[in-house]
Amino acid sequence: MRGRWGDQRRNKVLHAHGIGFWPEWKRKTSNAPACGRHARAAGQLSTGPHAARLVLIPSYNSGPKLRETLAGARAAWPQVWLVVDGSTDGSAEALAQAPGLRILRRAQNGGKGAAVLEGLRDAAQAGYSHVLVMDADGQHPAAEIARFMALSQAHPEAMILGVPRFDARAPRVRVWGRKISNVLVRFLAGIEIGDALFGFRVYPVAPLLRVMEGSAHMRGYDFDAEAVVRLAWAGVPAFNQPAPVRYFSKAEGGISHFRYGRDNLRLAGMYARLFAAWVGRRLRPSRH
Repeated sequence: MRGRWGDQRRNKVLHAHGIGFWPEWKRKTSNAPACGRHARAAGQLSTGPHAARLVLIPSYNSGPKLRETLAGARAAWPQVWLVVDGSTDGSAEALAQAPGLRILRRAQNGGKGAAVLEGLRDAAQAGYSHVLVMDADGQHPAAEIARFMALSQAHPEAMILGVPRFDARAPRVRVWGRKISNVLVRFLAGIEIGDALFGFRVYPVAPLLRVMEGSAHMRGYDFDAEAVVRLAWAGVPAFNQPAPVRYFSKAEGGISHFRYGRDNLRLAGMYARLFAAWVGRRLRPSRH
């Protein structure tokens, strides 16, 4: 049985590579080793550079940037799935299945998390072990897909989290608002999370599917922040990686469904709910 010194030495190595998580002797439970065993038993983890991983793009009224996003993703990765979440703007109507491109269509808009969950369920059934989730509005860097997938291949037990590099066009209120989210999520998760809300990430399918199906939440804009907290609680380490993000004006086809009042209130409710769950975890009797 590995001692505390061995865990601490291992963690120093992992932290040097950007991975942050609690050592085994501090964790009450951890599903990460079990997830890896189940995935290997099912033949989901492969040594091939593209095997068992796909790009998953949820889309709702994404406008003209949707086609550009798909083109960039397909140029970077051979397997791309698009989940059209009840769009009504016609942006996805003319799109059709093609080699390497699968399109899932939802009759009604359910939110980003609901679209991701539908894609996860199908991905698990198809034998995929990991998904890279990216937005459909052109803000996320398709050129970084291969690098993030390579990091996931090297660290299949981890979630690979994008940390946005903002340019001068990023709205200041958005940049400062997410600083608050980052502090709260790091506190709740108990590990180093580079950015709580940036949706350019690679997730291991099995643990993410388990935490989402075990909750009635994470179906809307709350998905990104709550997912990393609950995955951290499940023992999934985080690997933080910088990635550029671009903001577009309306004239350039930029679209945002974020509403400052409504969505910030929803995020506040999510943090209150997660804090209550955090307190419950702290008060839970130890299994030792």
